[in-house]
Amino acid sequence: MAFSVLRTKSIERSIAETDEPGHKLKRELSALDLTVFGVGVIVGTGIFVLTGQQAARNAGPAIIISFLLAAVVCALAALCYAEFASTVPVAGSAYTFGYATLGELVAWIIGWDLVLELGLGAAVVARGWSAYLQTLFDLPPWLAGDTAAPDWGAMAIVALLTVVGVVGTKLSGRVTGLLVAIKIAVVLFVIGLGLFYIKSSNLTPFVPPAQPTQGASGGEEPLLQALLGIVPQQFGFFGIVAAASIVFFAYIGFDVVATTAEETRNPQRDMPRGILWSLGICAVLYMAVAFVVTGMAKYSSLDTGAPLAKAFSDVGVEWASKVISLGAICGITTVILVLLLGQSRVLFAMSRDNLLPPSLARVHPRFGTPWLITIGTGVVVMLMAGFVPLAKLSELTSIGTLFAFVVVALGVIVLRRTRPDLPRSFRTPWVPFIPILAVVACLWLMINLPVDTWIRFVIWMAIGFVLYFAYGMHAAGRRRAAEAAETPAPISRPHDHA
Repeated sequence: MAFSVLRTKSIERSIAETDEPGHKLKRELSALDLTVFGVGVIVGTGIFVLTGQQAARNAGPAIIISFLLAAVVCALAALCYAEFASTVPVAGSAYTFGYATLGELVAWIIGWDLVLELGLGAAVVARGWSAYLQTLFDLPPWLAGDTAAPDWGAMAIVALLTVVGVVGTKLSGRVTGLLVAIKIAVVLFVIGLGLFYIKSSNLTPFVPPAQPTQGASGGEEPLLQALLGIVPQQFGFFGIVAAASIVFFAYIGFDVVATTAEETRNPQRDMPRGILWSLGICAVLYMAVAFVVTGMAKYSSLDTGAPLAKAFSDVGVEWASKVISLGAICGITTVILVLLLGQSRVLFAMSRDNLLPPSLARVHPRFGTPWLITIGTGVVVMLMAGFVPLAKLSELTSIGTLFAFVVVALGVIVLRRTRPDLPRSFRTPWVPFIPILAVVACLWLMINLPVDTWIRFVIWMAIGFVLYFAYGMHAAGRRRAAEAAETPAPISRPHDHA
């Protein structure tokens, strides 16, 4: 049993399985498509909501520095993802990388974690999409928005995007490309128009003086505060860092690009480009918007669910709020689409490895997509978005993502030692320094999340352990035994068990 849970899956076998009949995905994506996917999932609620909220609560105009710090932390993880995705161009992202380096049990944990991150994230964002739709078109509150139960607007957008996901990845890329173009145009509109309304007095002081803030109590207090009794500060240096730990989650999404490696025409060249280009573009946009918004309005007035609209309202440009709402709807639509796409690819990889029922991994003969998993994912996310109150659970998306970042960073170090012979078209610089720095940064952000988030995360992981030992471990073992009986046993290498 111990040998089974620690068994890794060779890179060669993982790549060979991408050509198996019935499990072969279409390779249609270019570096531009990957960049569009990345920008599509990153630019969403972060740029439309978190910018103003964290300026008001923690950083003031120095929220610009917070976005820069968060981008640096993400870049550390992105460098690790870029090496893995180009070296192991297989669907599944961190799940596949974990299987190749740290063993089957770790792979299952990461896969189960990504199911939480991507599925719950899509459901939460769908409810946000419904709220913007209700505001833009003044829909009845029973149909869409925060008070709708069920939230028909959220369910409708998930159902529509599920159909798009079944029809094909290339179509998903075209839809995402169109919506991203509209979204970026709106963001550039905000930056361009807002520059004319900036007042230097709003940017002074750039770093407001530090002051203690009352720590949250009970399960809402950060884990670090609960363990050490640290009272957090707002503004000043620690306020900037606190804001960075929150706006970091506005960058989540570049990791989803790695889930499409198996559908990329030239993954060795294009995966690193797609991951790093999308992160770089979004970092520049975030800092530019943060500068404009805090220059247009006093940071203390921006603690609202629609800070961009509030900033334009403060300077008398009311009509701009409708344009911003349209951009938010387009932006959030692409986030939902790419999250659904990413989750279906993770489940596809797990099913192909028999950790989930292998029948789920069937690829549609015409569209070349894992249609059964895509539909199943869409139904579950649609029900969650329509019926489950998800506001307090949204932080689970963040802790799940950070956990995946930690595993990928550690995996780069392990694979460099166990398989130095592998061809690497992209190499993370300064290994092991960069991966270790990424691990430390991600763990620091994780312990700044609330206690109740950690409790829910542990419960979700416990359910995953039960499923693995009850089904996944035995099913995967039966598949390996069948393969061993059919083919000669390969020459075993240390830490490289097929």
